[in-house]
Amino acid sequence: MTKETIVLASDHGGFDLKEILKEMLEEMGFDALDLGCHSPESVDYPDYAHALADVIAGGRATRGLLVCGSGIGISIAANRHSHIRAALVHDGLTARLCREHNDANVLVLGGRTTGVDVARDCLKIFLKTPFEGGRHERRIGKMS
Repeated sequence: MTKETIVLASDHGGFDLKEILKEMLEEMGFDALDLGCHSPESVDYPDYAHALADVIAGGRATRGLLVCGSGIGISIAANRHSHIRAALVHDGLTARLCREHNDANVLVLGGRTTGVDVARDCLKIFLKTPFEGGRHERRIGKMS
């Protein structure tokens, strides 16, 4: 059986949290495709959001994780792509709802605003929660 690949990327503000969550993904049995950044040196978050969107468009992964300092900028950049539904979450509830109601395919976290334990919880919930479908499908269709 092939392991699911989760693509992840960050800017310098999310680098440390991305590294922690990458290790967690691997421990959970996922293949983590890390697009960078690969150090805390300053970089531009749109470059990493666009690279992640390209990987998902190309079919190398169906879900992803993005982290920047606040999570705001990188989520805006990612959501410029019609096939991406990137959700900036702050706790387990928003992680669950972004999957159940919005069929989010990219989890976004703030490296400077989200604690490690909360981020781990959000990632676990995001990965295990299915999309409810039903009444939400019509709304998702209007975004694509």
